[in-house]
Amino acid sequence: MLKLSFEKILFASRWLLTPFYVALVFALLALLAKVGVRVYDLATGFAGLGEEDVLLAALGIVDLTLSASLIVIVILSGYANFVSRVDVEAHADWPRWIAEVDFSELKLKLMASVVAISAVKLLEVFTDVEHQSDRELGWQTGVLATFVVSALLLALADRLGRRRGGDR
Repeated sequence: MLKLSFEKILFASRWLLTPFYVALVFALLALLAKVGVRVYDLATGFAGLGEEDVLLAALGIVDLTLSASLIVIVILSGYANFVSRVDVEAHADWPRWIAEVDFSELKLKLMASVVAISAVKLLEVFTDVEHQSDRELGWQTGVLATFVVSALLLALADRLGRRRGGDR
């Protein structure tokens, strides 16, 4: 009896994650506001910007877009994996992957997003290389390399784990 009650409490505690997902929705709104500011700055200063400045502004928007996509992945797949099932069939316009991404795939998608965001940041730094120190360039490159190696090792470990588990 005590064990069953304890397990019910533990299982119900998964709903404590929902405020975290709501907080991520607010973070997504904040990123949307930042994109609006960047687009406004780009539009109002367009005539005086050089090609490199436009490229940097575009990369900044790409960076925010990738970050926002990462948040959406965490919200939707995290909710579906840890809180409650999502009935995709009831909503024809919802992406199918919401209900199909398991925790292992979620980790890989997150790492891929982090690598992409880091790569965009590095590209921004290299686009403005004359204003960057060698130390800054080195650290940015090292961080990206670390993320890439981590993602590759995570993917390899996942693949080996699936083989041992019987599915390929």
